[in-house]
Amino acid sequence: MIIITTGVSQTTSNTISSVGSSLSRNSHFSAASGGGSCYEAFPNGQILPTPNLRIFTFPELKNATKNFRIDTVVGEGGFGKVFKGWLDEKTPSKSRSGSVIAIKRLSSESLQGFQEWQSEVNFLGRLCHPNLVRLVGYCWEENELLLVYEFMQKGSLENHLFGRGAVVQPLPWNIRLKIAIGAARGLAFLHTSDKQVIYRDFKASNILLDGSYNAKISDFGLAKLGPSASQSHVTTRVMGTNGYAAPEYVATGHLYVKSDVYGFGVVLVEMLTGLRALDTNRPPGQHNLVEWIKPYLYYRRKLRSIMDSHLEGRYPAKAAFQTAQLALKCLESEPKSRPSMKEVLETLLHIESSKEKPREPRNRSTNPRAHRHSQQPLHHRSPLHPKLDSYRANHSSYLQGRPTA
Repeated sequence: MIIITTGVSQTTSNTISSVGSSLSRNSHFSAASGGGSCYEAFPNGQILPTPNLRIFTFPELKNATKNFRIDTVVGEGGFGKVFKGWLDEKTPSKSRSGSVIAIKRLSSESLQGFQEWQSEVNFLGRLCHPNLVRLVGYCWEENELLLVYEFMQKGSLENHLFGRGAVVQPLPWNIRLKIAIGAARGLAFLHTSDKQVIYRDFKASNILLDGSYNAKISDFGLAKLGPSASQSHVTTRVMGTNGYAAPEYVATGHLYVKSDVYGFGVVLVEMLTGLRALDTNRPPGQHNLVEWIKPYLYYRRKLRSIMDSHLEGRYPAKAAFQTAQLALKCLESEPKSRPSMKEVLETLLHIESSKEKPREPRNRSTNPRAHRHSQQPLHHRSPLHPKLDSYRANHSSYLQGRPTA
């Protein structure tokens, strides 16, 4: 059982002052290592020695969002509201042009906010990789804590898989595979870096998409350094999202690098089926997607019956089955039995290289489809992307984590 706790926010003036002063001294921002040039210089990723961040003033961000006007809000989570902003000092404030950014603003009601703000700066501020969302900078002034990111035009994978309405276009198979490969590259980079990083909250809502559907992992509020060479795991308080968290972590608090692999397997199943990892609106016995669907993944014929109906049968059967087999390996109950993210990436690239053509759609008489809403996250934080539908209004329960060991 995931531990739900309550506590007092750590956003005391003394603590913020101490951290803020440290960040001001250690952070810097240069065009040579930030933004697109960072990706060009380090196409395979790089961990910078210090956060490479721009320090924004609060008036700058007020101006970028038209004083945080309601029509610039693109999302809301446990940290607070997320606003779309425009940065261009040479552009008159009345015209909305310039560089587009996403701004997270800490809510006064947030209990987890300061820890998340600090973790984002310390982790994401030093990470440079094409498949990780870029943290552009931050603002710390008096009681205001804000984070500034690159804006992701296509929103989250979650919205595209589960969103409703004309604005949400179903993802074709080749785009789903492209997204899976991009996300796998991001996780593999974290896991194979000199200082292993365990992401700890891999889920569809944290996979954001740019204008070309390139996947980028966002939200490093729960990220943690991996175990030392002499250890197999780190022990922490259990935090994450129900339905995605690995069983060994939920049961013991033992966090392995391959705990992330389990979450990746859950997302693969979501991409195959178009169903949420957890949905209490489904019939009894079907609330947990993995527990319900896992038996269907072993067999080609059964797999066909549970494939996302939005694909309308237009997917390569062999590639779908190979993806299902990969998901099963990722979902092994023992961490040591799961593949590494490097192996996962290699498998996905092999599936992509087959260039198998999608089969023609067929009518299916049976399909264990169910309701597509009401996932219950235990720790859900602000997206950096547009709201594509209204289902987020149901996402109001958050996990307040205790200090990690």
